[in-house]
Amino acid sequence: MARKVLPTPVLYSYEASPFGKKAVNMLLLKQIPHTRVEVSMTLPRPELSETMGITYRRIPVLAIGRDVYADTSLIASTLERRYPSSAGYGTLFPQRKGGGSSDTGMVKTLVMYYFDRTVFPLAASSLPFQKLPEAFVKDRSDYMDKPLHVQARPEAKQRLKSEIASHVSLLEEQLSDGREWLLDTEAPSLADISAHTLFGWAAGFKPLLLGDLFDPNAVPHTVKWISRMSEHLRAAQNSNAAPFEKMTSEQALRFVQEGGVEDHTGFDAAEAERLGLKPGQTVAVTPTDTGKNHPTVGPLVGLNKEEVVIRVKGTCGIPLHAHFPRLGFSIRIHNAKL
Repeated sequence: MARKVLPTPVLYSYEASPFGKKAVNMLLLKQIPHTRVEVSMTLPRPELSETMGITYRRIPVLAIGRDVYADTSLIASTLERRYPSSAGYGTLFPQRKGGGSSDTGMVKTLVMYYFDRTVFPLAASSLPFQKLPEAFVKDRSDYMDKPLHVQARPEAKQRLKSEIASHVSLLEEQLSDGREWLLDTEAPSLADISAHTLFGWAAGFKPLLLGDLFDPNAVPHTVKWISRMSEHLRAAQNSNAAPFEKMTSEQALRFVQEGGVEDHTGFDAAEAERLGLKPGQTVAVTPTDTGKNHPTVGPLVGLNKEEVVIRVKGTCGIPLHAHFPRLGFSIRIHNAKL
């Protein structure tokens, strides 16, 4: 099928970001040509906060024209909807082998509430913060809204490692029937991308941290699946399935400025009433777990059960629509106590 030419998305991320890597792999499996902008690992990120008015501090952020999306959960849903298989693109939600359903809702739930918000924080907490630059530790303390314990006691580290080992054991159990992909799908799904981002990242840690949890004698199916998924992504990359161009933020801004606002979320009056909100009200949107100190503020222009949309305007001078997930995010009338 000939691929329909659609707007070029712009991914704002940095090389070491696991979630940035997850977004890159989603674009790869979707086979979407795109632009990448490298941003700083730590604040400030003026290309987002000042130029675009997106003060949300987490990475990655994806822009499609003047629609800007936060959080990989919403980015995944958006890529699937705006770059559909019917237009010649890949899918993040393949059917189960044998003609089964795609289990889209369950995949999203598994990814959002298990891989992203339960297991990933454990792995991230295993980083050797005592060896990292002070500026990075300070930035991540702001991100977590609490001081990081740079010198964690050995017994605390071992308890954390033991908990991660139990999660690795669950992954091994899921794969123990010899299935090719995590949910026995015809091709890798968003679940495979998310789990591989996390467990593949952790498997690369030195044995003193987490690497020894991936002993091929103890978890053979998991190790083979990590290798299989890595090879699948490498093959897609080598075939240039999702060609990309690296640009400065100034260069990429033209894709944003010249694009339109094409993603019209609509406004669910019943949801707005439940939340005590009205269209046009100035609201503050923040995650409910991390990065809560940096709300994005603007008039409410869209709301449904999946996302909330506000209008923002930075120094670029053009109003943008900032999209955030409903789940895991707070919406409050601006100046109300968060």
